[in-house]
Amino acid sequence: MAGIADRHGIPLVFKASFDKANRTRHDSFRGPGLEQGLQILDEVRRQTGLSLLTDVHEAGQAATIAEVVDVLQVPAFLCRQTDLVAACAATGKPVNLKKGQFIAPADARHLVDKAHALGATAVSLTERGFCFGYNNLVVDMRGLALMRDFAVPVIFDATHSVQLPGAAGGSSGGERQHVATLARAAVAVGVDGLYVEVHDDPDRARSDGPNALTPALLDAMLPELLAIDRVVRSAVAQA
Repeated sequence: MAGIADRHGIPLVFKASFDKANRTRHDSFRGPGLEQGLQILDEVRRQTGLSLLTDVHEAGQAATIAEVVDVLQVPAFLCRQTDLVAACAATGKPVNLKKGQFIAPADARHLVDKAHALGATAVSLTERGFCFGYNNLVVDMRGLALMRDFAVPVIFDATHSVQLPGAAGGSSGGERQHVATLARAAVAVGVDGLYVEVHDDPDRARSDGPNALTPALLDAMLPELLAIDRVVRSAVAQA
């Protein structure tokens, strides 16, 4: 991944979860847990030099996680949990808020305001799709433009936005064929970054496989996205 990012001249933050705490089924794979997960993340940093991001699921985890990673993420299902946001803010590390699948874009302003009020100084907001009927998500591109008015970086989660929640018999399905389409649209709106799940063999991944890209697919998608980004930023500069 670092090689792909370097080749295209873009910054990269490595994200991995030590615990997938919101699995649909009780017997689904959750991950290595806090202690081993942080050891693995620390090893990733030593080997790659990349900045790290991971989820915080409980307020009591925040301080320990902040000793290892650069950005603390409040998961989508927990984005309104005040004590969790407060604990993440108290670490002094940047906080990425994943907008819940149940939060309207305009209402995401309150997530940002809450984080700032609780002491977070570097806040970003990530769109990951909105619940649309059963087992489906939809992305309102108008919402991305609206959220950019909140004066924080807006990130588009291109792979979680094509999830089909609970549609794979007790786990989430996905439609990776639509990742590039949504990513192009989001970059055209003017988002500040993209969030992309990547796996060498997505069909065998233990989490998020149906919506994940291979490194080759990501590599092929990036030139288009960068070209769109250059056009958008040039137009904004000239406006």
